[in-house]
Amino acid sequence: MTVLLTAAQMRAIEQAAIEAGEVTGLELMERAGQGVVEAIFEEWPELAEERGAGPSRSPEYLGKEEGARRAVVLCGPGNNGGDGFVVARLLKERGWEVDVFLYGDPGKLPPDAKVNYERWREIGGVSEWDDKGIRDAYEGDEVSQFLVIDALFGTGLTRKMPDDTDEAWNGFMPTPLIVDAHEPGEDRFVAIDFPSGICSDSGRDFGALPTHLTVTFHSAKIGHHMSQDCGNYGGSKGCGKLKVMPLGLPQVSPKGCVELLDRRKGNLQKRYTGHKYSHGHALILSGGAGKTGAARLAARGALRIGAGLVTVGSPRSAMFENAANLTAIMLRQIDGAHGLAELLEDDRLSAICLGPGMGRGADTQAMVFAALKEKRATVLDADALTRFELKPEALFEALHENCVLTPHGGEFAKLFPDLAEKLNAPAATGSAFSKVDATREAAKRAGCVVLFKGPDTVIAAPDGRCSVNSAHYERSAPWLATAGSGDVLAGFITGLMARGFSPMQAAETAAYIHVECALEFGPGLIAEDLPEQIPAVFRRLGL
Repeated sequence: MTVLLTAAQMRAIEQAAIEAGEVTGLELMERAGQGVVEAIFEEWPELAEERGAGPSRSPEYLGKEEGARRAVVLCGPGNNGGDGFVVARLLKERGWEVDVFLYGDPGKLPPDAKVNYERWREIGGVSEWDDKGIRDAYEGDEVSQFLVIDALFGTGLTRKMPDDTDEAWNGFMPTPLIVDAHEPGEDRFVAIDFPSGICSDSGRDFGALPTHLTVTFHSAKIGHHMSQDCGNYGGSKGCGKLKVMPLGLPQVSPKGCVELLDRRKGNLQKRYTGHKYSHGHALILSGGAGKTGAARLAARGALRIGAGLVTVGSPRSAMFENAANLTAIMLRQIDGAHGLAELLEDDRLSAICLGPGMGRGADTQAMVFAALKEKRATVLDADALTRFELKPEALFEALHENCVLTPHGGEFAKLFPDLAEKLNAPAATGSAFSKVDATREAAKRAGCVVLFKGPDTVIAAPDGRCSVNSAHYERSAPWLATAGSGDVLAGFITGLMARGFSPMQAAETAAYIHVECALEFGPGLIAEDLPEQIPAVFRRLGL
């Protein structure tokens, strides 16, 4: 299991290893610095060639014949700054010209950072923090390769960036850095642990200094995989590429940690024995005439992901419309809550999805209550959620543990307005309230699994279990921002619950497969394409 840590959890893991005598803080700092340099050279191999400074390879010769290489290392007042001093020393040893600027009083550095400050001072100078000096270092003699190392605050910042650091950064960054548009030969910006100005626990932008490459250690942090409501350069948006480098620490899963969904969950393979009803019967409720497409998208998703049978329940007004567009998916007329209650007397209906295209009228509310009364595996999406915006407590009272709610940001705000307000509020003290915090609280309040959609989809259960399905970095799938993709996701979850997956497992598996389908298809994706990628995705997963 891959976990996403908070800053406090990471510190606890390091401290436990130090107290157990497995490593010293100074050794961890050295490993971190080495990891940064290794990550830089892995990302840009052309920077890795060592260049000495012997008599035949003078600075003048290097500058004119091979091209000088320079790094500006911005060190902060904590251990992140200590990592920066190690990086500066290692680059200097490889023939780089290195300028180091320290933000803060060297006399107040933590002990390990102070040791590495002194080690650096034996071979190079440290300049006081000054935006003009930093700009001059950046705009100095022409060099062939240029690195800026952000070792200012890392995971330690929980408030707005100090004005003078922001001014210095903007001084040599006259235009906003486009972190995903780096071309060979351009200057490179690298952050240690986090781009300074990003809250590591929430991804909130406190005045972030965006970078091309972010190097973190041992495990990624929650903020690396957040993006929604994180500002211009918060979360993944400011990190560029992310590399996780080892520190030689034991792999543990702290209590309350968040799981990163980087693999499929559960057994998606069908049994070799049995029949269609052995794999579940999913019921998807449709809206009226002209509003049937969302239900059919969900139904197609449920069928493709392996439900043995799928039925669309349609009001009389939409029967012809649905019948003209369905083949393998069955169709059943259902008029109102009474008709739904009668149909649910059939125990072979193992899961039900309500919401896509149903409308926000009183009939939708009545049908939601009718479905919930049967305690069947239930997915509530779209209109089945927003119908309750005036009185969400009525919905929470009717929900049971075999439900999954799948709100996007707007729907979440209607059901949980106080949590949405906290998400948008500035942090007073400590880490900002995160999407992980909000989803966990929502699941506890609702008493069922909540899947809070977005490129940083967060899934939480009432008992506190939580995972993040991150569509960032190598799994970036911006094509999912298309009408109907959420309906397909609801269908995926319903199909898996029909097959017998638990609510949490179904939500996690469906979210992961959803992104994999988008990656399989690529640019030009529309919602109808998503279910049709499942066969290829399943083959790639070895099913």
